[in-house]
Amino acid sequence: MKNTKFAERLTYQRKLKGLSQEQLAESTRVTVRTIQRLEKGEVTPHLRTVKLLAAALELDVDDLLELDDPRNENIQTKWLLLMHSSPFIGFVVPFLNILCPLFIWIHKREDNPLYDAHGRAVINFQITMMLIYALAFVALLSVEGFGFLFFIAVIPYTALVMLANVIAVIKARRYFYPSIPFLGKK
Repeated sequence: MKNTKFAERLTYQRKLKGLSQEQLAESTRVTVRTIQRLEKGEVTPHLRTVKLLAAALELDVDDLLELDDPRNENIQTKWLLLMHSSPFIGFVVPFLNILCPLFIWIHKREDNPLYDAHGRAVINFQITMMLIYALAFVALLSVEGFGFLFFIAVIPYTALVMLANVIAVIKARRYFYPSIPFLGKK
């Protein structure tokens, strides 16, 4: 796995201070080869190495490392949970299963690529299920026996897929919606 953020920050800070890789190596106990590999993103730095490099560059360790903010992660999870659970309103008021996630997606898609991808998946699934529900209604009216079973099976299937995705978002921020890609990838 490449450590591109750290590599970019280290290279930028070293060049900003006007140091060559050799000069940085001399001012720390880090070899030139290690600095080269770190700047290429080939290796993950040890904390001790990061501290030495930060001290030599007269920086805080935070300036080289990107630390995840747990509050930001919690907020993202809440938005994703809202996006994935809002279609349940469609069981009470028709078409809100599409409109609610659509409004959330329009509002949040520019904030994070995660919101964009999840929103597209939710909306595509809801549109797909509305079309299948319409086909099931036609089958109910025109095909004896099978039409009734098809019509009855659509809603529980939709609810189970939605519930499974809400759980997947809470646990791992993942989704798996079988759908037609009406909203293509960005």
